[in-house]
Amino acid sequence: MIEVDGLTVRFGGVTPLDGMTVTFPGGACGLVGPNGAGKTTFFNVLSGFVRPRTGTVRAFDENLLSMADFKRARWGLRRTFQQEQAIARLSVFENVAMIQEHSGAGRASRRDDVMEALTFVGIEDLATHKVGTLGAGARRAVELARAVVGKPRVVLLDEPAAGLPTEQTERLGQLIKAIPDHYGALVILVDHDMSLVSACCETTAVLDFGKLIATGPTAEVLQNEHVIRAYLGTEETV
Repeated sequence: MIEVDGLTVRFGGVTPLDGMTVTFPGGACGLVGPNGAGKTTFFNVLSGFVRPRTGTVRAFDENLLSMADFKRARWGLRRTFQQEQAIARLSVFENVAMIQEHSGAGRASRRDDVMEALTFVGIEDLATHKVGTLGAGARRAVELARAVVGKPRVVLLDEPAAGLPTEQTERLGQLIKAIPDHYGALVILVDHDMSLVSACCETTAVLDFGKLIATGPTAEVLQNEHVIRAYLGTEETV
């Protein structure tokens, strides 16, 4: 469980997160909202890249914000980014091993850990291939493998399916949905593809202009009139 209370971030005169209070109960959870709603800023706060002005974040009853950013990876925080992070000239195995090395899992289990992650995402046969030679679907699988290697506790996925065709998006959705049961990790998925969010996430929270406007079971949230208006750009702000 992740409990967020009164989280506020300000950059000069801009407030990308404004008193955000929400609970992500476990399993796979969605975090959605229009462009500029504050979703990536929230991920940056959890990752330690951005320091909030006020508020707290407790993850599995631990004060996440009190940890140094590099310690959060050892604790079990993983994430993907909107831009692919894997290094094109390195092999698939080497790219995933880089994350395992910083996870605190240890060198002795490195090969087993990496191959387990590659097997989970279905690209174990590509372990020796350089990432730069892979197609888009396989590269996204590498990003997901980097996010689950080394005993993850919280996995943050920032638009992992952007640009993928429907068939590959559906396959990615199956993997995302399987992470909580397979690894025992809590997943937070940010994506504009509502069919993907609906397929993966039991609970979804919605941000608009940095404010939480809805949270609850995904099917109910996506039918909420305030959420619909926010996506259409007609929601009034106070």
